[in-house]
Formats: sequence, structure tokens, C-alpha cells
Amino acid sequence: PIALCCGIVEGMGLGDNTIAALMTRGLAEITRLGVAMGGKRETFNGLSGVGDLIVTCTSAHSRNHRAGLLIGQGMSAKEAVNRVGTVEGYQCAKIAYEIACSLNVQVPIIEQLCEVCYNGQSPLDAVSKLMGRPSKAEEEIF
Repeated sequence: PIALCCGIVEGMGLGDNTIAALMTRGLAEITRLGVAMGGKRETFNGLSGVGDLIVTCTSAHSRNHRAGLLIGQGMSAKEAVNRVGTVEGYQCAKIAYEIACSLNVQVPIIEQLCEVCYNGQSPLDAVSKLMGRPSKAEEEIF
């Protein structure tokens, strides 16, 4: 889901710093959810966490990233997924959000992605809602 989000903000023209912030906060969400599900925090700091996140969020070969670019440029999520093909983040976002809700884990990025993909919210509104959240110290995020 985070790679899909990064593609969206890139497609919106929001720039590298926004993508870096999204990746950092996205990693925090993934880690919180994974730990709540019984995973080990250190798993998310290695190749299977950070490594995979970097590649899928930045690579032109990433289907999630490519679909996100199209959504950020104005295409609907369904159209983007149909054009790109298999986009794991599209289906995963909904499932991850449902699991997070059942475990009472906050995942605001994934929540807003679901709003865009499944409820027709504009990417700009999603970004505005995320930016309107209260600031937290970095140690509070993880």
C-alpha cells in the first residue's frame, strides 16, 4: 500500500521530500501493524522491510508505484489497476485496514489510501487530511 501511495504523490507532483516523509511514516505504520500481529520489530528494519519498501516505492518496475502514478495524475484507482494489471497494494490496503481496525492500530496513510481507492476520495483531499493530523515526535511514531 505504501508504494501505491508514493506513486500517487509523485503523480501529483509533490516531490521527493514528500515521498521520503510518506515512506518513513509508512514504515512506521507497517511496523506498528506487524508488531500488533505478532511480528518482530527488527524484521521491518531489514531487507524484507526497509529494503522492499525502498524498491517498491521508487522503482519504475513496481506495479504499485506505476498504478499510483496514474491515480495521482487523475485516473480512478479501478482504471489504474486495470491498466497496470496485478497491483498487490490495491487489495492489500483494504485487508490491512480491516486488520488494523480489528487490532485498534492506527494506520492513517492506509486509511486514506482506502478512501481514495474504494470510496472515491480525491488524492488531494487524502493528502490534506494526512497533513492536518497533529505532529508527533519521531519516537512516538514507531
